[in-house]
Amino acid sequence: MPSTRNGAIRTASRKKNSVLYIPTRQRRTLTALAYRTVGSISCTVRVNSFTIQRLLLAFSALSSSAFAQTQYDLLLQGGHVVDARNNISAIRDVAIKDGKIAAVAEHLDPASALKTVSLQGLYVTPGLVDIHVHAYASTGERASYAGDNSVWPDTYTFRTGVTTVADAGSSGYKNFEDFKEHVIDRSKTRVLAFINIVGAGMRGPKYENNLQDMEPGPVAAMAKKYPQVVVGVKTAHYAGPEWTPVENAVKAGTEANIPVMVDFGANKPERPIEILLTQKLRPGDIYTHCYSGLRNELTPEGKVNPGMIEGRKRGVIFDVGHGGGSFAWRVVVPALQQGFLPDSISSDLHIGSMNAGMKDMLNIMGKFLALGMSVDDVIRWSTWNPAREIHHEELGNLSVGSPADVAVLSLENGNFGYTDMYGARMNGSRRLVCQMTVRNGKVVYDLNGISRPDWKSLPKNYTAVGDSKWDGLNPARVPQPH
Repeated sequence: MPSTRNGAIRTASRKKNSVLYIPTRQRRTLTALAYRTVGSISCTVRVNSFTIQRLLLAFSALSSSAFAQTQYDLLLQGGHVVDARNNISAIRDVAIKDGKIAAVAEHLDPASALKTVSLQGLYVTPGLVDIHVHAYASTGERASYAGDNSVWPDTYTFRTGVTTVADAGSSGYKNFEDFKEHVIDRSKTRVLAFINIVGAGMRGPKYENNLQDMEPGPVAAMAKKYPQVVVGVKTAHYAGPEWTPVENAVKAGTEANIPVMVDFGANKPERPIEILLTQKLRPGDIYTHCYSGLRNELTPEGKVNPGMIEGRKRGVIFDVGHGGGSFAWRVVVPALQQGFLPDSISSDLHIGSMNAGMKDMLNIMGKFLALGMSVDDVIRWSTWNPAREIHHEELGNLSVGSPADVAVLSLENGNFGYTDMYGARMNGSRRLVCQMTVRNGKVVYDLNGISRPDWKSLPKNYTAVGDSKWDGLNPARVPQPH
């Protein structure tokens, strides 16, 4: 009877025992293949350990050379790679191994990969990075962004090519750890966070206008406790005339060495946007909702506010933050005509925006295509730029060694309509559609099954056929030893 020990398969022969050593990882794969083969035999057989071990030996002999040649888990072949960090906009192959980008080249041998997906005619980009969402959906609190106004991230990200989101202040220091436990740590999407300067988080005017709950020290302490997750401080929705929310957010950001994102709230003459952008914010801080028109982003004459131009010179970042009420054609069109382009595209995803004019990241990117921007521009504003803004430069690119988060997009031509916060439409002739998303080296979304075999090519009683090294959707079950 064959036996296994420490990765070896020992077989008995008349002359002597022989030992074939198979590494554990290969042995598990061979076991899966053996079970699959046994399962496909039409006659009735007794499947015992002896049967499996003999099949393991047969498979190991047949596939030892294949294992030696398999350098990569997944090869994305022949797509148009757009990687702003590395100044690539060309046809390239992208190889993935162990959840990391392993190679990007003009040609990589398909035989070197466990799985190859042909992507001719499609764009291959870093996974999109959306730095303004609301994802604290776990509390059940009504009319609250720390509750029912938020959206569970995995329900909305992968189908639009988004692999990383940053929650924009839904939680404060008092409830951040609850958010982390119930949403961040349980999501397949990479979820990062801006902590609200309001300790209670984004729970409505009663909380967000409470100046007594805007303490920079505890916010900075929480940010420093979770430096891999907390990417910034958020101030938002304040209705009063004081500068306290902004000033305390900047204090917390300075102490924790992270940026501040500002939703400037009500438009008050006591705190004009010009002062915010030229005196209060630091280089690297983020002004979101930059095309809302709600806070004098344009002058009465239709010119970009000089404070925005001076703020950009100082290094302030300008983010789209579309949302349900922060993007108007009558603002964005003249701003772009005057050369005031965004630094980053973000969605401000929540229940009030996801079915309205915003819809999703790709829809916003399509709006900028309709405005005459290039595909390369809108991808840069949705990948590498936002990754840099939140100081996570391992993201938003396809450099060797970076996390293997990838979006595969098609560019469709036709007649499309894009609406703004008021429901006004602009016609467009191009839009981007997510065909496939890879997160941490595994396919997690595949619109048209481009990574899948045709069912007619499979055995009569086929089951799941993917390999867990690259397949995050339908991996074949590997039997566990008893």
